[in-house]
Amino acid sequence: MTRFFGILLFTAVCACAGVEEFNGRWNITVKNEPKARAWWLEVTGAGSGKITGKFVGAPGGQLDLIPQIGIEGNELVWIFAKSKRTYRAHIEHGQLVGSLDTGDPATGLTFTGRRAPVLKETDDGKWKPGKPVSLVNGKDMSGWYSRVPGQPVTWFVEDGVMKNGEKAVDIVSSAKFWNFKMRVEFKVADKSNGGIGLRGRYEVQIYGDHGRPPDIHGNGAIYSRIVPAVNATLPQDQWQVFEITLIGRQVTVVLNGKTLVDKKEIEGLTAMAHDPNEDQPGPISLQGDHGPVAFRKIEVTPLTR
Repeated sequence: MTRFFGILLFTAVCACAGVEEFNGRWNITVKNEPKARAWWLEVTGAGSGKITGKFVGAPGGQLDLIPQIGIEGNELVWIFAKSKRTYRAHIEHGQLVGSLDTGDPATGLTFTGRRAPVLKETDDGKWKPGKPVSLVNGKDMSGWYSRVPGQPVTWFVEDGVMKNGEKAVDIVSSAKFWNFKMRVEFKVADKSNGGIGLRGRYEVQIYGDHGRPPDIHGNGAIYSRIVPAVNATLPQDQWQVFEITLIGRQVTVVLNGKTLVDKKEIEGLTAMAHDPNEDQPGPISLQGDHGPVAFRKIEVTPLTR
């Protein structure tokens, strides 16, 4: 019997007090994460013998079903064997406290997790627009900073348009927002890939996928979480327009006049997330390391009662 089968068998017969506390959704802050990203975990069935989990954080950038998960003593253990990653966590003062073991002490990490808050606000038609905030000034990169501390911003402004350099670090707005509508005018090459992080937590994918079927990683998707209803992407090198509304966790995405996502609930963080504090205002972030993308307008209009 393998060691992990032992974990699963133990879980099935264990009546340990408190293991049910692992159930639920967790927003995870990682110390010294190489790309300064936050993680997300959902656990169901702890204490029942039929535990399952979902994870954003490894081994790739998508939402993954956890292939191996169980309880060992007072620890939750989940494993991605192909990438040689083992995660362990226990609950301490209501928080997850854990570590990642990659087999190499130099790449191991520690983390803490807080329960994802309940956000009750919805897009009920009663929200009023405030004063729009422009995040592209047409002159320079003021108002933006690097998502990864110590890495330079290699984005630039040319002829009034904000562009990313080759493999540019993701950037984050100094301004933070809660509920809002935003208009984004962008240009993307065929098969080029970018993203817009809403509150620094939920990525609206940018992708040059004109003529392809809608996809959970396609243009206008809530990355790896919500599939667009249609593909409204224009051919490459044409200016396109996103109109995005975010209220609580409820999102609407309109691309080039066509509704892709209509008032749908975002379950939790996506891979682009770097701000895990879901109950607080957060910034707008832009992905820059997956190919050329340009923005001539990013305007955010706060919504209030």
